[in-house]
Amino acid sequence: MNKTENPLRKLVDQRLYGRYGSVIPISNISLILVDNLGEILMEFNPEPEFCKLVCKKEEGSVCNYCLGRLKNDLEHRYVCEYGLENIYMPIVVGKETLGYVIGVQAYSTETEYKKYLLDVANLSQETGASKKKIAKALSMLGTVDEKEIRIYEQICGHVSSNIALDVEERVLNNHTDVERLSIEKEILEKKILDLETKNDSLVINPHFLFNTLNSIARTAYFENSHTTEELIYCLSDILRYTLKSENQLHTIEAELDYINKYLYIQKVRFKDRLNFEINISEGLLPQHILNMTLQPIVENALIHGITPKRDGGTLRIYSDNECEDVVIIYVEDDGNGFPQRVLTAVRENGNIYQTNSLGFKSTDRRLKQYFGEDYGLFIKKSDYSGSIVGIKFPRN
Repeated sequence: MNKTENPLRKLVDQRLYGRYGSVIPISNISLILVDNLGEILMEFNPEPEFCKLVCKKEEGSVCNYCLGRLKNDLEHRYVCEYGLENIYMPIVVGKETLGYVIGVQAYSTETEYKKYLLDVANLSQETGASKKKIAKALSMLGTVDEKEIRIYEQICGHVSSNIALDVEERVLNNHTDVERLSIEKEILEKKILDLETKNDSLVINPHFLFNTLNSIARTAYFENSHTTEELIYCLSDILRYTLKSENQLHTIEAELDYINKYLYIQKVRFKDRLNFEINISEGLLPQHILNMTLQPIVENALIHGITPKRDGGTLRIYSDNECEDVVIIYVEDDGNGFPQRVLTAVRENGNIYQTNSLGFKSTDRRLKQYFGEDYGLFIKKSDYSGSIVGIKFPRN
């Protein structure tokens, strides 16, 4: 395949940077996209000036050393002749490698000493660049530790695999509106928060996270990807809600808004295999509930009740409107019910802990600690036709 036939080049023409660029710049470390001939198609984060001055024989392409490693090395990582760490991940569609995502191009803490062994005068003679320019470019090269390298390896892998999906869906199959969460969501959900907790040198401010999600949603809007736009706005609101204090009180209305968005995302994922209904009395909406009370129960019903069934099922959330002093909300599914041993243990021991679900245990404990031992979770019904789990807390 020559470069004009490479479908990866067509994807670059479809505002690739707009889809990926807003989440890639989490540091100043290089991240670039090249085709299978080594031509640079996109610089999400620019290459170091040192590489441009010293390594390259041809502008707009990777150096010969890099090209040789891309074609012959299966390790996805190498150290170049000047001591710089490089990570690369192939973009494979079918059985053909269309290009690579290349990242880092910086010294590791183990190879940084090589920076001080380079002969600047000799490099100046070989390249024709001034010693001053080379020395300045050399001083600007970054240094990363092993944690950062592993994280960037994961990011390169996610970007390359999702670009491959984009080539298949948008270029080869001409699917312009794909109902799936994009790479931006995947990186933000799985990796950027990981960066924040694992590496103090790469702290991500939550405001950056939400602003980035909203920027991606706007990009999806202009690309007429309305399902993706709605998914990202829902994800942004869900993340914002889950970051609030564990024992903070919210109205039932706010909790249901969160659950609606959670179920919307799941509906896009499971399509016709999931249906849901929410029917809570309007008079209960101003009542207060601990945040994230409903979510573990709804998630349990979805994962253990509905998804194991080949045809899926229906999830219902509704209130008991007969109670005057307490609020009872039911989460019902039409799955296969709890295992008999669990139901027997719950009846014999009288508490929800016998379900062995961490979400159930945590939610029941939180409700009891905050409102008292008379409140918490209970199983109203569970058999071959499905389960009903109740959530009980006082009116306030």
